[in-house]
Amino acid sequence: MFNRTKSPAPQPRSETGSAIPPLPDLPAPNAQTAPAGGARPATPTASQRGLSTLSSDLQFDGSISGGGDLQIDGAIKGEVRVGRLIVGETGAVEGGVSADYVEVRGRVVGNVSGKQVKLIATAYVDGDITAEQLSIDIGAYFQGRVLQGRREAPAAPAAAPKTTAAPAEPEPQIIDMKPVA
Repeated sequence: MFNRTKSPAPQPRSETGSAIPPLPDLPAPNAQTAPAGGARPATPTASQRGLSTLSSDLQFDGSISGGGDLQIDGAIKGEVRVGRLIVGETGAVEGGVSADYVEVRGRVVGNVSGKQVKLIATAYVDGDITAEQLSIDIGAYFQGRVLQGRREAPAAPAAAPKTTAAPAEPEPQIIDMKPVA
């Protein structure tokens, strides 16, 4: 009945008055996905590369390594070393995992290492965890030790006599976790 066109949504502006660019892993709004002429760029961007997924009906025997993101919904027997790792609720890893960011919703039998490690309520982890930051939700099962490295600011120089011995590195904290019956 009415033929009214919608005006385009206002673009967010920064303090300098220019438009705020989109996040690097998200496509720009109203942007074309391919350059003119249909040619694709030679190197994929994060939005084109995306998250790699091992689906729930797949099993993989062997090691996986790379710098990208991986979600495991299937089963892996072997080591996993990636940039960012998510073990889904149906996912299972039998072997060590290492990534900058590790989120476990499924099952890991092996050591877990990362800068940031999260165990969600549905997680089952049987192995040691080495992390700078660790989060364990209520309901998650964890059997093993936690080794937490600390980042300490360098100490101010003191008026103590100089020694030739190398400075000692801070010892990691070791926490033994026992399951509660």
